[in-house]
Amino acid sequence: MALSAYEQLEKRFAKLSALSGAQAMLHWDSAAMMPDGGNAARAEQLATLGVMSHELITDAAVGDWIAEAENATADLNEWQKANLKEMRTSWRHATAVDADLVEAFSRATSDSEMTWREARANKDFQALVPKLEEVVNLTRQVATIKAGIFDCSPYDALLDEYEPGCTSAQIDELFTDLEAFLPDLLNDILDHQKSQPAIIEPTGPFQEDAQKQLGLEMMTALGFDFNHGRLDTSHHPFTGGVPDDVRLTTRYEEGDFTKSLMGTLHETGHALYEQGLPEAWRTQPVGLARGMALHESQSLLVEMQLSRSSEFLAYINPKFTGTFGDLGEAGSFANIERLYRRVEQGFIRVDADEVTYPLHIILRYRLEKDLLSGALTVTDLPEAWNAGMQDLLGLTPPDDALGCLQDIHWPSGAIGYFPTYTLGALAAAQLFEAAKAQIADFPARIKDGDFAELISWLRTNVHALGSLKTTDEILEDATGAPLGTAAFASHLKARYLPD
Repeated sequence: MALSAYEQLEKRFAKLSALSGAQAMLHWDSAAMMPDGGNAARAEQLATLGVMSHELITDAAVGDWIAEAENATADLNEWQKANLKEMRTSWRHATAVDADLVEAFSRATSDSEMTWREARANKDFQALVPKLEEVVNLTRQVATIKAGIFDCSPYDALLDEYEPGCTSAQIDELFTDLEAFLPDLLNDILDHQKSQPAIIEPTGPFQEDAQKQLGLEMMTALGFDFNHGRLDTSHHPFTGGVPDDVRLTTRYEEGDFTKSLMGTLHETGHALYEQGLPEAWRTQPVGLARGMALHESQSLLVEMQLSRSSEFLAYINPKFTGTFGDLGEAGSFANIERLYRRVEQGFIRVDADEVTYPLHIILRYRLEKDLLSGALTVTDLPEAWNAGMQDLLGLTPPDDALGCLQDIHWPSGAIGYFPTYTLGALAAAQLFEAAKAQIADFPARIKDGDFAELISWLRTNVHALGSLKTTDEILEDATGAPLGTAAFASHLKARYLPD
């Protein structure tokens, strides 16, 4: 019996899913395991897989199947209709760019990523300049082509790949709201902290193995399935792999266990989302995470909303002594709470507190828009970065490793990604607020280390939906409102300016 057009599409996208999974594993390996000498071979492998994927989705038959399937939607169920819509979106993005440009982009980003690792270690931005210029140039070509086809700005064309349907106009409105209250709130919080007892820094060394074991214990408590995933180390923490084999990484500092723990918890939020995606649709576009705003909401919900709550800190505090030995007054609950709620202007985004974090993102959002438009050159990026840091956070980085070299996103070609971090923080606040209101005995559960109901609530309201609905539809169903800043503002005031 001949397959229907829709069935042909599912078969084709299952192949694409397998190739994407292979690429994801190779990316993870290059960051966590691969020796430096494998760079050239790995770039070739990834470029080849990228071309193969591009050829499969841009095959003329795919467009015909989509058109035919769209004329026979009466035969499809809710998930299949949503899947067909996601297929068309993927197909439109893929067919906008020819294979030669796809291959050139893949090679350039692989090469740039490898160069970035060495440049960051050596605090040498100039070593990255030619590689990053090529990535920005190719990204600009892709964005311009897609903007013409999709009738939107080049930046919005890139943003759509990370947060489908979102526009820079929406981001500008949300970020304007944040800028309206964050600076004054930050000053009030800093003033409040000055009236509190000084934070006592736990003194190390804190062995990497001990830090890792604590991280693994917390991952287990949160419900991470180690039969379908693992934890490793990398230069920059990330979550990769596929839902049935989730690979997350963190990094360790033997003088400070707090950073690696929160980094691990952050990535665990991402990983739980991946493991909770609908099993029946994992080889199809509708089975993917809705977008990066919701993905970031899951990591920030775990790291910021949950793990810095008084209840969670009361649960984990005794484990610090059990893991690292007697910390003295530094290990008291009051000090640990102040430590994990410390707000300060800092250089590093991934180490930033939840009050200053949006300011880091606003800076990157502005700079990447200017890089894409040509208003800012790659050569001038360090100066623009430092000026923006001074303006938004009152700091000037002493070197580029603490400045514009700290993130892998631009070297890897991920322009349009950064805003989703703060969109995720806003969504996390809304979701956590709703979960607390809907789960019985929520504070007591968290204090006892019982996270099952929270994770179950997230599974039902976010994870298991995949891309069945839009971000705003998911948020409205779960929280009663589309994405906004109100819950985030309320959360910050309640946590950092207690009555």
